Amino acid sequence: MKSSHKLWMAVAALLLIGVYLVPIWSISMEAPQYPEGIGMNITVNNIEGKQPNDLKNINGLNHYIGMKSIEPASIPELQLMPYIFGFLIISGLIIAATGKRTLILFWLGIFILLAIAGLVDFYLWGYDYGHNLNPDAPIKVPGMTYQPPLLGSKQLLNINATSLPHLGFYFALVSMGIAGWAWWKSGDD
Repeated sequence: MKSSHKLWMAVAALLLIGVYLVPIWSISMEAPQYPEGIGMNITVNNIEGKQPNDLKNINGLNHYIGMKSIEPASIPELQLMPYIFGFLIISGLIIAATGKRTLILFWLGIFILLAIAGLVDFYLWGYDYGHNLNPDAPIKVPGMTYQPPLLGSKQLLNINATSLPHLGFYFALVSMGIAGWAWWKSGDD
């Protein structure tokens, strides 16, 4: 590969540092009892409230409808994700240094598979939290489940939940795009 294509591959890898700095995903909830809204951000290694008491308030709501409490320390994926992104950064830099074009495609394939696995895991996590309810919950609505949407908005009783990618997701998406462009353009070498 030309030096310029190697540089772009390095940029693609280094762009992933952004996922350590900003949230990857965000869930917002609007309800009459929370006129300003409440929400949580999912980062590479944590789930935190958008505002200081949001996660506590969300867990309080969850208790009343029988959902499990959201405890970031008990979610193994949050322990693994920093290493997964670290692997992508380091391997991307190695590929840039070696200049092997075919390895870019391999890197992109792994990245895409990890992204799909992450979205499937997130869906299953939401399914578990929204469907496996405590039968002793104070509020029971027959047939009601509380799975938040994977993407978009959903009405859950009097709460409108919206789940959308955050800046970290776009850092990863742009990284993939730059790596794909570097692979494509290096074919002209």
